Amino acid sequence: MSGWNEQENYRAPAAIRLFNRALAHADRAPDSPDRTELRVRVLYNLGRSVGETSGMAAAVATFDAARREADLLEDLKLRALLHGCIDHSQGMIVLRLGQPEQAVQWFGPMISFVEQEMSSAQEPVTSDLVRRLASSLIARAFANAAIRRAELAIADLERANALSREYELQDLYPYTLHAIANAYKQSGDLAEALRRYEDVSRFLSRQEQASLLSGVQLDHAEAMLMVGLSDEAGRALDEALPVMRKEKVHQDVAEVEMFRASAALLDDQLDLARRMAKRSQRKLEKRGSTWWMMAALIELWAHALQAKRVTNLLVQKALTLSEQLAANHLVDEARLAKLLAARLEVRRHRLVEGEELLRQLPSPRAVTPIDHRMQRRLVLAELALAKGNRRSALLHARKGLDELGSVRDQLGGLELVSATAVHGRELGVLAIRLVQESNDARQLFTWLERTRAQTYRYEPLEHVENPELAERIAEVRGLGRDLMRAGLDGRPTAELRSKLARAQREANRLGWNAQRWGRPRPMAGLRDVIAELGERAMVSFVVSGGDMAAVVVAGAKVRLVRLGDATEVLESAQKLHFDLNALAPDHLPPPLVQVIGASARKQADALDAKLIKPLVHLIGERELVVVPTGTLYAVPWGVIPSLHGRPVVTAPSATAWLAASQAERPATDKVLLVRGPNLGFADGELDRLAAHHEKATVLSGEDATAAKVLEHLDGADLVHVAAHGEHENENALFSRLELDDGPLFAHELGRLRTPPAHVVLAACSLALNRIRPGDEALGFAGAMLAGGTRTVVAAASKVGDEVSAAAMADYHRALVAGAAPAVALAEAMAKDPFRRPFLCLGSG
Repeated sequence: MSGWNEQENYRAPAAIRLFNRALAHADRAPDSPDRTELRVRVLYNLGRSVGETSGMAAAVATFDAARREADLLEDLKLRALLHGCIDHSQGMIVLRLGQPEQAVQWFGPMISFVEQEMSSAQEPVTSDLVRRLASSLIARAFANAAIRRAELAIADLERANALSREYELQDLYPYTLHAIANAYKQSGDLAEALRRYEDVSRFLSRQEQASLLSGVQLDHAEAMLMVGLSDEAGRALDEALPVMRKEKVHQDVAEVEMFRASAALLDDQLDLARRMAKRSQRKLEKRGSTWWMMAALIELWAHALQAKRVTNLLVQKALTLSEQLAANHLVDEARLAKLLAARLEVRRHRLVEGEELLRQLPSPRAVTPIDHRMQRRLVLAELALAKGNRRSALLHARKGLDELGSVRDQLGGLELVSATAVHGRELGVLAIRLVQESNDARQLFTWLERTRAQTYRYEPLEHVENPELAERIAEVRGLGRDLMRAGLDGRPTAELRSKLARAQREANRLGWNAQRWGRPRPMAGLRDVIAELGERAMVSFVVSGGDMAAVVVAGAKVRLVRLGDATEVLESAQKLHFDLNALAPDHLPPPLVQVIGASARKQADALDAKLIKPLVHLIGERELVVVPTGTLYAVPWGVIPSLHGRPVVTAPSATAWLAASQAERPATDKVLLVRGPNLGFADGELDRLAAHHEKATVLSGEDATAAKVLEHLDGADLVHVAAHGEHENENALFSRLELDDGPLFAHELGRLRTPPAHVVLAACSLALNRIRPGDEALGFAGAMLAGGTRTVVAAASKVGDEVSAAAMADYHRALVAGAAPAVALAEAMAKDPFRRPFLCLGSG
């Protein structure tokens, strides 16, 4: 029916004309039950369109007319069916007009009717009847979701999905999958939402239903942004944009640009955020979509962050936008716009006005997005600070970070757990600045632990095998080999690279779908840290307001030392890293070694002068535990003159170090030595190491496969891997060790039931390479530490094969003699620190 088509395309006036024409045709037909049934069906559809244009009263009058005519029918079953259809239609218009609580009851009659038919019918019910049941379940789910009854909504959607699968309703099946994912997202269960989006995306990809896939991709990207995966969402949206532009799907292009702007805003890419938001806003306004207001909010937010001076115009724009969003039922976004206005008023020192705007905002709901919650806490903290109440400001910061922690506690996969930190970044920066200004070293220590490296605060739960993830990683491994061969043969690689990127993305997202990553450990307290340190010292570096500082814990005392401008320090660390990479190759010409070595020593001296010498009066000759920040993660501390030959352990946080140091596990005396391909010197190296470890298992050649290495890693006391490796900048969990059958990925380490206690990564720079907001350090070594490995020895930069072999021979010799890992590594590095840039990570 054309009227129905017009109605489905939201063209109510045209639908009304066609429905009235249909009624006129029916009136000319002889009186009969068929004519009455037709009139009822036309009337209840007409009622929906009338409701869109003339409101509830006109719609109810039309529905009542349909009911009176339905009551004329003698067929009781048909009469009940039509009453169910009328009630469903009335429920739809009640829902559309913003009364979801009242709408719920209107879908019950159709559901009850079909259920009764299904239970009493002698023959299977028709697919049309099942479709009506599924449609009413879906509509009732939307109504329940709107009034925050998430469990009821999801139950109805799951049932509709099962019906669509059982009765092969091909169009409803992906629709219900998508709706279930949206319901979980709306309920705040982001981990489950991400899993469901992956399910429906894979289904639609297999069915080649690109038109439906684009909508799923948009909602999926929004869920990724809500959890903090701005980089992953940005990459996915960058891939989707060219395809959508080519297909000229203008609404989808505009929405993708809007979400891309949101990802850029989270990543502090303000120019990109404004550019994308403006493009999106223009397209959406042109199409008459109310979503233009959401794009405008992103652009305004980025503009406000860039503005050197806050003007009244910016505030008024935010308030106007808030009113427009509220008028269009975009409740959360309207509140966010008002929050922005309040924050701008605080920045203008109009505290009364800012406080009044905050007072107008209701408390967050259970399903309020976490990024909105963090913004509210941030504005409250900034207001308290502007009023001179530092204590209240810190209280709001702590409560906000606690809320963020509650979200993090429910997530699965390292990538998700580490990503959430982006939402608490501004709160953390504010708190650290306040505490540092107070010169309270003990309080600063506590806040550093509260704001950094939260990934390592979890005790991993026992792994549940995921065959699909294992299969996808095997595919990534195979595609990697194919890509390498194609490159060597001079064949085109573009298609293979695209397939590899897609397989990596799917594997990564499957990793998000795991059970909760772990049980949260309590944050390390100073008393416990001091007791565990004993005669050692701990140095936690921090950057705040452009300045570097250190919190030093030594001899039961805690001191704050200000170290001056951070820019030069971080630049020196970066330059040192580059120099060490350049020094790495074996058999460099002596003149080149001399020039590069001089540059490296210059940077090491600069770091010594800025970072270590100001602390000497506190740390003396003690062994050190260093908690770095930013590019300091890449510093091999043995190259610093004042630390030459001194045992140093690098840890992501005091909490992570304490947990690793106090971890108890029975010794197994299980030693594993692994040799990867293309290391000609390694035959002799492993033979020499095996002499130190008589019962060691040696895997080399065809035995050194990813599966066998993983099998033997499980439960090992000591593992030494001589293999090339590579860090993956865009996806740290695909950092890899090259083995005989291809790479072993950091992703796969989550499959270990009992992680090895002590791991040496001898021939590759796979330390804590990727640093996310909140000093969340990821990479191959990071995955091992987060998974429960106590100590990882790895290179902070590239290292020559022969140099690595010599350093590791010295290291194992000291280990066997009884030295602790940090002591053994200090002795090994001391012989040639700039060519042996290793770190002892974890507990040491």
